Amino acid sequence: MEKIRLAVIPGDGIGHEVMPGALKILERLAELHGGLKFEFEHYDYGCDYYLQHGEMMPEDGIDRLSESDAVFLGAVGDVNKVPDHISLWGLLIKIRREFQQEVNVRPAKVFEGVKSPLGNPKDFDLIVVRENSEGEYSSVGGRMFHDEHEVAIQSSVFSKRATSQVMEYAFKLAQSRGNMVTSATKSNGIYHAMPFWDDVFKEVSKEYPDVSTTSEHIDALSASFVTRPERYDVVVASNLFGDILSDIGAGVMGSIGIAPSANLNMNGKYPSMFEPVHGSAPDIAGRGLANPIGQIWTAKMLLDHFGYKDLGSQLLKAIEDTLRAGIMTPDIGGDVSTDEVTASILNRL
Repeated sequence: MEKIRLAVIPGDGIGHEVMPGALKILERLAELHGGLKFEFEHYDYGCDYYLQHGEMMPEDGIDRLSESDAVFLGAVGDVNKVPDHISLWGLLIKIRREFQQEVNVRPAKVFEGVKSPLGNPKDFDLIVVRENSEGEYSSVGGRMFHDEHEVAIQSSVFSKRATSQVMEYAFKLAQSRGNMVTSATKSNGIYHAMPFWDDVFKEVSKEYPDVSTTSEHIDALSASFVTRPERYDVVVASNLFGDILSDIGAGVMGSIGIAPSANLNMNGKYPSMFEPVHGSAPDIAGRGLANPIGQIWTAKMLLDHFGYKDLGSQLLKAIEDTLRAGIMTPDIGGDVSTDEVTASILNRL
């Protein structure tokens, strides 16, 4: 019997509504497998914790989470309670940085039954691989002076090690899919960092001669995600560009509530973290309207990560069958609740 210890952080808002069902689904899949068991350790870190304690997690929070095999996160943030830059940097980004989760993976695909805002989505199936630790989201910089003289400086940081690492992951992933990698760049406008990115991409691509490559400027690539998403297989991008592209991918699927993601530690020293792309959606929290698919599809990525790809495939099929049957929350045109969608997936498993 293999045991997987999950640190469970529902977080804020709808995280508390989509997480319980995803945990039930993981338990059901473990039962079906017969040789797998999940052990859940629950943590109440989030904005409510901050209001009580003045911090998003306790001082030893990272140490506690490090004892798990992976972190399963719901959502972070509620601007009505805590400013976003405090909640995100105090929990989500802190975990990513402390656990060296340097590669972020976000798929987007067409689901039969879910109406895409695109007139003809053409069965696109793509994955955005995002550098997750530096780039435009570095904390290098600062603010100085006051009033009309105030200045803000934000510096991007690109290391060859992290840039090469995320590109190598993208190429290996492409070899198991459509054998094509697209690089998101902006070397015609960002003078130093993006030509560096392009040079590393060319260098890494030589190690994978069987994989076809393209390099596209982020503005044109963003437009192409909307007009021709079926062109893409694996897209590798910097922290900011990957964040934007993956949200566009979620949008053309039909809802950001569907989209999953994985934050991967590549050196084996710390746990990886799995979280849906959506936020905490405080405007609909507590009303049973939250789409659980993002959290549940994220559970599929977690299963894949631990080598249970057959279970992951079973789960994805149950998701697809549920959506095909029209059992959907209102954000994608349905009229059923969070729990009803989850129950349908459980029944199909």
